[in-house]
Amino acid sequence: MQRVTAQLVVGLVAAVLSLLAEQCCADSGGPSLAERVIWAVNAGGDAHVDVHGIHFKKDPLEGKVGKASDYGIRLPILRSSPEDQILYQTERYNEDTFGYDVPIRDEGDYILVMKYAEVYFAQSQQKVFDVRLNGHVVVKDLDIFELVGHSTAHDVTVPFSIRRGKLSVQGEVSTFNGKLTVEFVKGYYDNPKVCALYVMKGTSEDVPKLQPHPGLEKTDDLDDVEDEDEESEGGEEGGKKKVLAGSKYRVQSGPRTPNPYAADNSSLMFPILVAFGVFIPTLFCLCRL
Repeated sequence: MQRVTAQLVVGLVAAVLSLLAEQCCADSGGPSLAERVIWAVNAGGDAHVDVHGIHFKKDPLEGKVGKASDYGIRLPILRSSPEDQILYQTERYNEDTFGYDVPIRDEGDYILVMKYAEVYFAQSQQKVFDVRLNGHVVVKDLDIFELVGHSTAHDVTVPFSIRRGKLSVQGEVSTFNGKLTVEFVKGYYDNPKVCALYVMKGTSEDVPKLQPHPGLEKTDDLDDVEDEDEESEGGEEGGKKKVLAGSKYRVQSGPRTPNPYAADNSSLMFPILVAFGVFIPTLFCLCRL
């Protein structure tokens, strides 16, 4: 009887301590971002701790698969903090499909975050590739330059979940055996690559955002204004569209040039009227002579 009572007391104490621990986590906002990251690698580079406390390990594929490049080390990377530019300045690429294996033990919601910057090519359609997650194509025709331009940070996030031995990502489900395989798939344009990547517990809202892109922000603002104009004139002009094709990436070239055909020509008539006013009386006087 005493043993049973002792076991019950121990169980109650353990339950109370567990509840207190959960309450403390809730009060403090839960685990930090760095604590939720289960795996992180600086592709093509050395170990690094970013401004959020995430520990990126040295690339485990060094000397095994593909090639490491630090070509971007000479370039400042837009949208990235100075302390973390190294995550975008180094990369690993391969002339064929390659990838990383991430061990995952616990069920739950996860986010794959991949970091990119185009530091070599200066136009789009030069490097285009896909990304697969355990065979599922989660990113199709990724063209970094087309999205953000040259030497500019770009993060790609892919949410997924693991429950009851199943991986669910973008509406597709497959059997999960404890290993997440992230593959960068060789396409028709150059070689696939990645600068850094990590996997964390949580949702897309938990992922730190990059600094805003000035060029894309301005064009987005212009699109918003034009959309508002289109809505306001829809009733009067039958929904006349004012948004031009490809306006998302349009850059304003300066003030609008005045229409020369819309100028006021009334000032040209004044000298003619004055001439008529002088000519007619003079002609009348000459006729009387």
